[in-house]
Amino acid sequence: MLSLEPSGNHPNQKLMSRLIRLIDQINEFIGSSVAWLTLFMMIITCIVVVIRYALNLGSIALQESVMYLHGTLFMLGIGYTLKNQGHVRVDVLYTRFSVKHKALVDLFGTVVFLMPLSIFLFLASLDYVAFSWSLREGSAQPGGLPGVFLLKTLLPLMAGLLFLQGLSELAKSIVALRSDPGTAIEESQ
Repeated sequence: MLSLEPSGNHPNQKLMSRLIRLIDQINEFIGSSVAWLTLFMMIITCIVVVIRYALNLGSIALQESVMYLHGTLFMLGIGYTLKNQGHVRVDVLYTRFSVKHKALVDLFGTVVFLMPLSIFLFLASLDYVAFSWSLREGSAQPGGLPGVFLLKTLLPLMAGLLFLQGLSELAKSIVALRSDPGTAIEESQ
């Protein structure tokens, strides 16, 4: 993550710096909070395996709970992952670029790919989620979990978190491009 201390006292730089910090803090909080779901997924998966193979019993609800947790983890953790540069990328040339060239690549990717994708996902999911809510959709499996509509609600929320983090990344790229060549932009956590 870039250190975003404004080099001057320009009000736009201060506002941009505050916006970046706010969005980063939101996604950091959400990502850190949902990270615990991984532990619960592991425990429930172990329980499913034990009752399946040791006791010869099955539980659709337990199996679906792992899928619900998995979906929740990935959908709510998407902004956190982007913030921490955890998404898959092909860095053949990128790693050799200067800070400004990296900022240009990030700016282009954010404006051309990430933002439109986030908007598309948000808009495309609204009717899908609304229909699910209208039915109070539950599992199609006998003995499955209710509340599929709640899980589907995470789709537009995921798109919103991704869009917000995209705004933060866009602002970071602009800060990097505007910085003086002598001004160090430090990598920090």
